[in-house]
Amino acid sequence: MKNRIKVLRAERNLTQAQLAEALGVSRQTVNAIETGKYDPSLPLAFQIARQFGLTIENIFDPE
Repeated sequence: MKNRIKVLRAERNLTQAQLAEALGVSRQTVNAIETGKYDPSLPLAFQIARQFGLTIENIFDPE
């Protein structure tokens, strides 16, 4: 699933490790989500959306 996490993270000057810590996941998980190798669970998607102050639809694109 395509997403804008990498762009949003860069706009906020967050590293993958910082975002991972805020979400309670590993840096590798953030990397896998950013590259589309892993689709987050619905609760994690909501958590990511809250972290950026956006809706899920503004972050994820089901293609």
